[in-house]
Amino acid sequence: MRDNDLFQLALGVTSPWFVASSNFDTDNRRLDIRIDFKAGSRFECPECKAPACPVHDTVAKTWRHLDFFQHQAFLTARTPRINCTKCGVRLVTVPWARPGSGFTLLFEGFAMALAMHLPVAVAAKRFLKITDQRLWRIVFHYVEAAVARMDLADVSRVAIDETAAKRGQDYITLVVDIDGRRVVFVADGRSADTVRQFADHLEDHGGDASRIKQASTDMSAAFIKGVTENLTEAEITFDRFHVMKLIGDAIDDVRRDEVKARPELRGTRYVWTKNAINLTARQSTVLDTLSSTNLKTARAWRMRLAFQEIYAQPTREWAEIFFDKWISWAKRSRLEPMKAVARTMEKHRDGILAWFDSGISNGLIEGINSLVQAAKAKARGYRNSKTLKAVTYLIAGRLDLRLPT
Repeated sequence: MRDNDLFQLALGVTSPWFVASSNFDTDNRRLDIRIDFKAGSRFECPECKAPACPVHDTVAKTWRHLDFFQHQAFLTARTPRINCTKCGVRLVTVPWARPGSGFTLLFEGFAMALAMHLPVAVAAKRFLKITDQRLWRIVFHYVEAAVARMDLADVSRVAIDETAAKRGQDYITLVVDIDGRRVVFVADGRSADTVRQFADHLEDHGGDASRIKQASTDMSAAFIKGVTENLTEAEITFDRFHVMKLIGDAIDDVRRDEVKARPELRGTRYVWTKNAINLTARQSTVLDTLSSTNLKTARAWRMRLAFQEIYAQPTREWAEIFFDKWISWAKRSRLEPMKAVARTMEKHRDGILAWFDSGISNGLIEGINSLVQAAKAKARGYRNSKTLKAVTYLIAGRLDLRLPT
C-alpha cells in the first residue's frame, strides 16, 4: 500500500477529496500531508446548503493535526471557493475541520479532553505545543456551543451560591440543577440581578422560571431578593452549611472578645467551630479541657451543639419547637454575638425550617466550588472571569461537547 493510500485511510478522507502527497521531515520532526479534490468536483454552499455549486477558485489552507508519534502533523488543502447563485462566492467547509479553525476536529477533540483534566497552560505548552491563548479559543468555542445547546426544560430544583473569582471582592455566581447534578448557569457578581439573568437563561433553553419549586441558597439579601422576584414559585431553603457557619462566626466573635482576659483561648478558633469528627487529636484534647469550664466561648459552643439537634428532629413540628426554644435561650444568653445571630435566625425562620420539607442543601454546589477552586489553584489563577466561567462549565456542567459532523 502506498503512503498516500495509508494516510487517506487513516484520515478518513473520502471522495471527492484525496491525499495527493506527503512529506516526512525527520530533522524538523514534522509530517506534512497535502489534500486535493478531483477535477470537476462540485460542492455544497456552506450558507444556504445549495448542492453541486461549481468551483470559482481555490485558496491554500493549513490545519494542525494530531501528532504522528513525536512528530507534529499538518494537513494542507487546495480549498475551493464555490460560486453559489444565491450567496455568491463562498469558501467551502472541509469535512476535517470547522470553519475558521487552524486545527483539525480530531486535534480539537484531543485538546478539549486535556483541558477537562489539566490546567490550560499545561495542556497547551506541554502536550499540544501551542500557546495557551490558542487553546482557550478552542475551549471557548466548544463550551459556548454546548451551553447554547443546553436543555433546561426539566429543571425544578436549584442551588445558588457564589465562589471567589480572584482575591478581593470579585465573585461569580453558580446555579446548579440539583436533580441533574450539574452547573447550568454561571454569571459575574453575586447580586439579585444574577438570579434574573439565570431566569432569562432558563427561558432561553426550554425552561420556565415558574417551574422552579425549590431554591437552596444562603441568607444573602441579594439572593433572597433575586429568587423572590424572579423565581416566584420557588420556596427558599436556607442552606444548612451556611446556617451553621453563621453560628460558628458568632462563637468566634465571642472567643475574640474573651481571649483578652483568657489567653488559653488563643489559637482555638477551629476547636469550637468544627464538628468533633473533624478535629485533630490535639484539638480534641483542647476541647475536652476547655468545654467543661465556665468560659463564655464554651457556653456559645454548647448553644451550637444544641442548634445542631434541630436538624436531627423527626418532623418539622418537633424542629419548630426546638428552634423556638433555642431562639429564646440565645436571646437571654447575655452573649451579644449569639443574641445577634438569634435575631437573624428568627427573621429567616421559615427558610431554615423549610429544610424539613425540601431536604435540599448546597452540599452539591459546595463540592463543585471545591473543584473550581482546586482547578484555579492548579492553574495559579485565571486571567479573567471569562476563563473561570468556561472552566466551571467544563468541569461541572456535564456539557455535550460534540464535534461537528
